[in-house]
Amino acid sequence: MSNFQTQHQKQPSKLHNKKRLNQEQVRLLERSFTAHKKLDPELKLKLANQLGVPPRQVAIWYQNKRARWKTQNLEFDYNTVQVKLENALAEKRRLEKDVKQLKEELKQAQEMLLANLNQKNYPFGSCDSSSNNYGSCSENVLQELYACLIGGGSGSAWG
Repeated sequence: MSNFQTQHQKQPSKLHNKKRLNQEQVRLLERSFTAHKKLDPELKLKLANQLGVPPRQVAIWYQNKRARWKTQNLEFDYNTVQVKLENALAEKRRLEKDVKQLKEELKQAQEMLLANLNQKNYPFGSCDSSSNNYGSCSENVLQELYACLIGGGSGSAWG
């Protein structure tokens, strides 16, 4: 038999010396963890005496529990941010759709206005609706229309 095997048989594994916690012990530790996330030395000794386990085992349980707790919190925070991101993206898509629709409505209104102005031959100028160049319209036409819409028209062609 080798020297390693002989020493291994004489010294039982530390893993086998460790007692597993039963469900009642775990419940007590869970309640304690809910109240105190950090384990001070006095609490560690008190819990170890109550549970009948070494203080080191209580400390390791707390350390592992805190690590799991932090991971769970990170996952929860990630999921919360993910939901907020999805909601923001959905809102962005909705707003982009609204903008597109409003631009189409504006274009139709401009085309109708230009066609109407050209048909009625208003005194402040006409616009070429076939060119789709709305910037070439007389500035007076747009100013008069705006004034009319807000109720402050000069009274000329808009009444």
